[in-house]
Amino acid sequence: MTLLQLQALTVRRGQCPVVEDVSLSVAPGEFIGLLGPNGAGKTSLLRGALGILPHEGRSSLAGLGADARARAAAWLPQSREIAWGMSVREVVALGRLPHGGQGADAVERALARMGLHAYAARRATQLSGGEQARVLIARALAQEAPLVLADEPTAGLDPAAQIATMRVFAAHAAAGGAVVASLHDLGLAARHCTRLWVMHRGRLVADGAPGAVLTADLLAEVFHIRAHFAQTPEGPVFQPLNTLGDF
Repeated sequence: MTLLQLQALTVRRGQCPVVEDVSLSVAPGEFIGLLGPNGAGKTSLLRGALGILPHEGRSSLAGLGADARARAAAWLPQSREIAWGMSVREVVALGRLPHGGQGADAVERALARMGLHAYAARRATQLSGGEQARVLIARALAQEAPLVLADEPTAGLDPAAQIATMRVFAAHAAAGGAVVASLHDLGLAARHCTRLWVMHRGRLVADGAPGAVLTADLLAEVFHIRAHFAQTPEGPVFQPLNTLGDF
């Protein structure tokens, strides 16, 4: 069983391919970290997979109707600002729209998973940027779609919230769902993800377990860094040490 299948997916900006010939599949139980430097094609890959960008090739999600696609996959874009004058609970409840608005229990579960019950009655616009980000993650979780596609979900979060979010995603995968999240923090990816995809100049250049992917050669070629790895009782620790020349 697969939750997402991509075959020769290509996304162009004008005539220039920003994602080129990517074929991948996502199975239940996987928490996939989508890595790459700025401009590597990570966001375009996620948006192309959802069918919200014109693309060539095939995505198993792109041919679905809007409601069916929303029931199959929850989408968390980069934008984190909430402009609607609604309570936190009402914003999270928007995640139930693909289900006809039914599912108050799902809203409460999402609030609990993101530690938001104390904020539930507050106007979302009164929260900090990091708190609003957690609200939008909760909205995506409230969809209870088997697949979550998240574009930089830990951006703007404090360290505790970053770790908590990664644990929530890992738990979603462990319960039989799957998550694909673009990330810039290689340490978070190494510790929490079961699988990594690495994009570079629009192409997929690595796919595998974190320990097999984050090699010294790949870090130097793709990220222009040297890093230190250590295994601890709580998982791998990854620490960038320095850059290798200019960008």
